[in-house]
Amino acid sequence: MSESTVKTDVVPGIRDMLTTLIALPSISSATPEWDHSNEAVVRTLAEWLEPLGFAVEMMPVPGMPGKYNLIATLGSGPGGLVLSGHTDTVPFDDKRWQSDPFTLTERDNRWYGLGTCDMKGFFPLAIEAARAFAGQKLQQPLIILATADEESSMNGARALAEAGRPKARYAVIGEPTGLKPVRMHKGIMMERLKFEGQSGHSSNPALGRNAMEGMHEALGELLALRSGWQAQYQNPNFEVQVPTMNLGCIHGGDNPNRICAQCELHFDLRPLPGMNMETLRQAILNKVRPVAERRELKLVFEPLFDGVPPFETPADAELVRACEKLTGHTAHAVGFATEAPWLQQLGLETLVMGPGSIDQAHQPDEFLELSQLEPTVKILKGLIQQFCL
Repeated sequence: MSESTVKTDVVPGIRDMLTTLIALPSISSATPEWDHSNEAVVRTLAEWLEPLGFAVEMMPVPGMPGKYNLIATLGSGPGGLVLSGHTDTVPFDDKRWQSDPFTLTERDNRWYGLGTCDMKGFFPLAIEAARAFAGQKLQQPLIILATADEESSMNGARALAEAGRPKARYAVIGEPTGLKPVRMHKGIMMERLKFEGQSGHSSNPALGRNAMEGMHEALGELLALRSGWQAQYQNPNFEVQVPTMNLGCIHGGDNPNRICAQCELHFDLRPLPGMNMETLRQAILNKVRPVAERRELKLVFEPLFDGVPPFETPADAELVRACEKLTGHTAHAVGFATEAPWLQQLGLETLVMGPGSIDQAHQPDEFLELSQLEPTVKILKGLIQQFCL
């Protein structure tokens, strides 16, 4: 790395930390053969934070062996600032990578590796910012939070919300936003709708109950609901200003000359802030249940996963104003979801902002621009100065 490329004193220490984190597999996946424990990552972070004066606590995620959250606290008090990130990564296809995903590789003024921007790279930068305040007496605590399983279940964040931890006043989640503050995002719901009827010979429709025909009627009801929601709800802060519903995949029947006995649809919804997920599910059930009853079909309607609620922090919130001032960017909205709703449930004024681009997340040859390092540390130091000293 040439001096003219990245002029910063913090790169060597950050590089060493990130090299270590990238080398520790911590994939989370609903597919068991891909899924890893994140214990090694969490223990490594704890080993780095304890010498700086942080009190560290590893919290097992209930019902998920090998999965841990880490709460590391410097100082004490009723308020304070949380710098939060998730320790897990998505799976990868090594045939599409130009270098080893688990080896931090530098080229083109970038660091390549699985998790560099999404989002192991945030932790060394947060630790480097915190290092400047080690030994100082903080008026309010600085908390570095590391969570499990954000990429698959969000169960690490859910467990924290259920435990009522951590307790603080403000939280910044370091997801890759190009260091532009994000104060709102849509939610994510993935749902399963299944009709079960009765098979029979297609020459006589009276011999069975056609689940596919029932699904055809239900699809019309779903699309009508979508149109109604999009007419009722708009938010100009989003690129796609309305809630969306995507009919993602459908399976049914087994042969052209048999009455279809079973048909299953998987679909997703992206609700806007202000829309309640349970209210949406009930509205769907109220439309598809009569279809099933009229056609004498058994109905199954359930989430494919628990979902992520939509998130919004007011534009005039203190944390929003502070991040806008430090970055020079107005807080905006994004289409991807984060752990922000659960930190918000804890009563934390929450914002999403971190180095790297979401365009690189979940991609082969994921990278973090070296030009993002020093600005990130500077911004985080500014936040610690404002909310902890």
